[in-house]
Amino acid sequence: MRAESQVATPASGGTLLHLLQERAARTPQREAATHKRFGKWTHVGWETILGDVRHLSAALVARGIQPGDRVAIFADSSLPWCVADMAICAARAITVPIYASNTPDEVKYVLQHSGSVMLFVDHDRSAGKQPGRFTRARSVLRECPSVRQVVTMEEEGTGTDVSMAKLIADGTALDQKEPRKFEERIGTLRIDDPCCFIYTSGTTGAPKGVMLTHGNLAFEAKALTTLQVLRADDAVMLFLPLAHSFAQDVKAAWVGLGYRMIFAQSTDTLLADIGETSPTILPAVPRIFEKIYNAVVSGGMSKPGVAGKLFRWAMRLFEESVEARLQGRSHDSLSLTLAKKLVFSKVKSTLDQKLGGKMRLFVSGGAPLSRKIAFFFDMLGFEVLEGYGLTETTGGATVNPPGRARIGSVGPPMPGCEVKVASDGEILIRGPNVMKGYFNQPEATREILEPDGWLHSGDIGEIDPAGFVRITDRKKDIIVTAGGKNVAPQNLENSLKTFPLISQAMVHGDKRKYLSVLITVSEETARKLLQDQGTTPPAAYAEVAARPEIVAAVQKVLDTLNAHEPPYNQLKRFHVMDHDFTQESGDLTPTLKVKRKACTQRYQAILDGLYDGEKIAD
Repeated sequence: MRAESQVATPASGGTLLHLLQERAARTPQREAATHKRFGKWTHVGWETILGDVRHLSAALVARGIQPGDRVAIFADSSLPWCVADMAICAARAITVPIYASNTPDEVKYVLQHSGSVMLFVDHDRSAGKQPGRFTRARSVLRECPSVRQVVTMEEEGTGTDVSMAKLIADGTALDQKEPRKFEERIGTLRIDDPCCFIYTSGTTGAPKGVMLTHGNLAFEAKALTTLQVLRADDAVMLFLPLAHSFAQDVKAAWVGLGYRMIFAQSTDTLLADIGETSPTILPAVPRIFEKIYNAVVSGGMSKPGVAGKLFRWAMRLFEESVEARLQGRSHDSLSLTLAKKLVFSKVKSTLDQKLGGKMRLFVSGGAPLSRKIAFFFDMLGFEVLEGYGLTETTGGATVNPPGRARIGSVGPPMPGCEVKVASDGEILIRGPNVMKGYFNQPEATREILEPDGWLHSGDIGEIDPAGFVRITDRKKDIIVTAGGKNVAPQNLENSLKTFPLISQAMVHGDKRKYLSVLITVSEETARKLLQDQGTTPPAAYAEVAARPEIVAAVQKVLDTLNAHEPPYNQLKRFHVMDHDFTQESGDLTPTLKVKRKACTQRYQAILDGLYDGEKIAD
């Protein structure tokens, strides 16, 4: 192994519950959270949040929750989610987050595997094509005998269910009767005690329960405080699922730094919520940046008259600058400077207004961000800090520092975390953020975690002389063609998604003579394309995607991409799917990454068809 690493002093001591106590003692009335209740944005102070955590934890203990018990939360990210989570930990139990988008079978798997004894559920409103979460949960509870109690987070309890509001009320009387019990309980917590089991999103197999400790989350809180990526005076918009480690880091930093957290109502209302509340920070997955970029580009390119001509001219100059920067050349022409003044300054102003007018920083994580999209935001004057980590590293392991971000990198290791590159190019990570192990899977734990603490990330990458880490691809995703060429599919997929017509892509070709790709199109863009060509779009997505004009447009996208790739890296054949990849279809994870293994199995016949008959050499 070639050891290239950057190390700082580890963060020490405490748990998020102790940080919460300190925060409430220092600034009891300060606005800690903003969420929408009964149609109105409402602010909540730190003292109120601590009180709810104290009282709910007392009620949980009274209801028989024991140290080490697992308590699941099946809900959208919200303030009550965070209160329930911290109350579970204060009862010395372990939180088991379940993605709000999970299917009944996925919910059953997590409940059974974790042995959860209690389940918090927010509501039963339908989610897209899926029934509500109560309906999904109740459909599997008979097969989950460990679950003794269901807690309703937003509704009145019925039957044997009990509402979270009632538990808090019951716990208020208990806490008043024995006020020292809360401090006694959290005083016995150790930093190496598990505080949550986060189940991996399962892009390539069955989810594993990652055991994260109180020390893991406290480390993330302190490291992010040291780095000053987030500040105490920030207002951070949270829409990410708290069942993902990225959101858990945002939660940890919230308690550690004391900034105001704004809880989005949903992903669908995100843009409207941002406009109404004016956050300063938006942590997001790359898909959000792709959607913003594609909306701006497709809108500008379709403008009539002089405005459209100017935008298309400006985008050609931008494309030239991206090509130069990707090749390591500087590019700062007079024409591009003029385009920035005439066109992109107006784009920035419009976008800034839609984002509430106070956005100072974006943080990108959960998957690689296309460099082209990062360059676009950078050109507009928005700073995007890309970070990197795994569920197994409590989310953040590296992050670009504010003011010194290097596009294409995921930044240097966080203070107290070590990163090095193995002889085969795999990124290895060690530090206080590394998980305790996989729940009830010691063999799987030994496969990824060395006795000396080094965690095998499964990612291929490199570290530059300044200590900035660059990720190439997932080790298990690397395609080796029949000609022996190594191909990183994520790079091609990310490039494809910078074209407004392309929604999702999955590159295929391991042990094949050439590469192929499954494509889903953006329905809105595809319909607009047909209308612009004088064709009335069909009603159904499948019919829109099958139109020869759309297939020809996808071919044009591939031709454009292939022109910049060596022959072995070119996409020779494609298939336009009759549906978009979504979480509901089982094709995407909750962080909007393609489930490569599941899709390969599900669409094997389509993929095989792309290699029938004609043979194309590398």
